[in-house]
Amino acid sequence: MTRVVLLGPQRLQPTMRDVVRSLRPRGRIAVITAGWQEYETEIEELDQHMGGRAVNLELYRRADRVFRQDPELAIAHRERQGRLRQIRRLYNLRLRHAIRAAQELVRREDESVLVAEEGDAAVRAVRLIDEEHLVRVSEIHAAFEAQWLPRERDAVRRERRLVEELLSGVSAFAVAGGHVAILLNRLRLFDFPEMIRNRPVIAWSAGAMVLGERVVLFHDKPPQGAGNAEALENGLAVYRDVLPFPHARRRLMLDDPIRVRCMARRFAPLLCVPLNEGDRIDLTHGSLESPAGVMSLSEAGNIEPAGAA
Repeated sequence: MTRVVLLGPQRLQPTMRDVVRSLRPRGRIAVITAGWQEYETEIEELDQHMGGRAVNLELYRRADRVFRQDPELAIAHRERQGRLRQIRRLYNLRLRHAIRAAQELVRREDESVLVAEEGDAAVRAVRLIDEEHLVRVSEIHAAFEAQWLPRERDAVRRERRLVEELLSGVSAFAVAGGHVAILLNRLRLFDFPEMIRNRPVIAWSAGAMVLGERVVLFHDKPPQGAGNAEALENGLAVYRDVLPFPHARRRLMLDDPIRVRCMARRFAPLLCVPLNEGDRIDLTHGSLESPAGVMSLSEAGNIEPAGAA
């Protein structure tokens, strides 16, 4: 597996220039901004932070071209996405009640051993709902892949050959944020894990989320009221061990020990890591070899150094 660097959000406090210097890439840097959708090509500022090394792979535009050239695949893709939206709604209906019960029981765990045991059971119930949902999502993707073999279709192969030509002088990748599901779908369509071939990857925001083992959407303070984190899909597993939460200060109630405790227990053994402006996490061979300097959500209900007792 490759070296991965996860960064905090780049818009307000860009750290890309320092990261590029530390990696010392010999060639250019392939940039993936598919999550920006129609603004995918607007990478001038990002290119400056990369010292003029950026090569935009334009995977969003390429996917659109694939779907125009292959209407049959486009229809199948839309039907798959519709099915995923349907099961996501049902999953969230189950999840909402289970999380409410888990948080209430965890809040009362100090009352007695019996309540603590029920709190553990309630968190396990949430984990089971997550796992069942991810199995259903994986089955939908597997059925789509088996029936349509998207990477074997002519339109996808043409675009992939063009991408390979761009990659001939590339020594690193950068994956930006934006729309999580769209970014994940485009990376999956063009088989990003195979594309990188052990070259280092820099990722932030949605880019950091989709490259891990599990993609979790989260916002404790959405406009419509308190939200619940949801396991959207399995990620691309370019790295392991870590579950990143970009924009954590803005999106999570980090001062609420019950919510923090439930989140850490729910997604263990993955290390729940807040990624705020200026943060950086280095993963070697796709894994967090040293937790030094990395903060995480703890089962005690606070934010503490990773690996702390």
